[in-house]
Amino acid sequence: MSSLIVPVILAGGQGTRLWPMSRAARPKQFLTLTGTSSLYQQTLQRVSDPAVYAPAVVITNSDYRFIVAEQAAEQGVSLSATLLEPVARNTAVAIAAAAAYVSDHFGPDALMLVLPSDHEVVIDAGYLAAIEQAALAARAGNLVTFGLVPTHAETGFGYIKAQASPGAGARPVERFVEKPDLQRAQQMLAEGGYFWNSGMFMLGANTFLHECEILAPETYAAATLAVAAAKSDLDFVRLDEASFAKAPNISVDFAIFEKTGRAMVTAVNFSWSDLGSWDAVWAISSKDANNNASKGKVTLHDVSNSLIVTDHAHVAVDGVDDIAVIATDDAVYVGRLSQAQKVGAMVKVLRADKATSALTEIHKTAYRPWGGYSSVLAGDRFQVKRLFVKPGKKLSLQKHHHRAEHWIVVRGTAEVTIDAAVTTLSENQSIYLPLGCTHRLANPGKIELELIEVQTGSYLGEDDIIRIEDEFGRA
Repeated sequence: MSSLIVPVILAGGQGTRLWPMSRAARPKQFLTLTGTSSLYQQTLQRVSDPAVYAPAVVITNSDYRFIVAEQAAEQGVSLSATLLEPVARNTAVAIAAAAAYVSDHFGPDALMLVLPSDHEVVIDAGYLAAIEQAALAARAGNLVTFGLVPTHAETGFGYIKAQASPGAGARPVERFVEKPDLQRAQQMLAEGGYFWNSGMFMLGANTFLHECEILAPETYAAATLAVAAAKSDLDFVRLDEASFAKAPNISVDFAIFEKTGRAMVTAVNFSWSDLGSWDAVWAISSKDANNNASKGKVTLHDVSNSLIVTDHAHVAVDGVDDIAVIATDDAVYVGRLSQAQKVGAMVKVLRADKATSALTEIHKTAYRPWGGYSSVLAGDRFQVKRLFVKPGKKLSLQKHHHRAEHWIVVRGTAEVTIDAAVTTLSENQSIYLPLGCTHRLANPGKIELELIEVQTGSYLGEDDIIRIEDEFGRA
């Protein structure tokens, strides 16, 4: 049995409160909102000390499997496993499945540090002490959560009541409080002894499974059977869908922590944010003399207390206060920064309209394990895309029933296979791919390959792809 703590990183969420940057196809945990790495990568970095942690177990859904692996590789981080959830079923069964996997592979007494992948945390002495205290309590058979000392009356978090204080070790949980209204939040802040529920846990694998079997037997059965019947797929572990789908859609707080007699809390006061809304991003960002935070190509005049973020167009803002402007290449959100929690309601409106629902699901730029593509222009029987392929990567060997394509190399070297004939193209060269041909694009070079693809035909949907061979297991 290893004495190392096994990090379990929950990376399957599809948060919408940071729309339009965060969307279902590439949610906030994989975005670089602060610093130079994504929130998921920052989470990996926090558990990278090999003297304390084993390689992480990541649990996510199939759509994110390649970006999970790719962003870990960018950080030079090895993973113990990536567990793929076949359907969304909240945190109870996700953590139970991870516990079953960890128990099988690291031993029944292994400790798990369960972390959301989309939080901003600053590692300091208080953080390191809290990890040690939580581990000590978990090894004694307790289920430990981390409670943050509240700094203001927050209505967006759940609370934990306990006679605890930072540095004093884990203490028994008296009760959990659901997200309160403002008056109740103010009362709890004034009363003291209440902590924000961070969603981070330190758990013994078998201790958690034992409590799950007693308190949430349907969740326990679904998780353990899904792991027992799981199948390997490249570097991923696919949990059994038939078993996993039987789990109730319930959080670990409701299923376990609010019922167990083993719940304890370690009070902490390190710098933390769940980055659950744009005002939270503003709060942790560096600001100018007028209290504005900005990222990207931005010009401000007579603006104060605002957040301006753009990843494409140059944004100029004039004469406003308390404004959030978030611009992507296909959508712009403008609203009161102080009312940033309302973004989720706006996303629901967009999702309910067929004309705008795609804006909540996919970005104009789609990422794939080999690189990705951006939509440039679309018409009735044509579509123009920008493709980018990473060095050494190749697309699937495929064909289309309804479209022909032209490829023009803008940068790098392209290796193009058409019906078994291989052609090498350099910058400014092009090639035609007739309707129905079997073809493949590869980048044999050492720099990113960039090309323009012009599609013509009667149907241009992404589902008109017949994969014959694929190194990413999609054929």
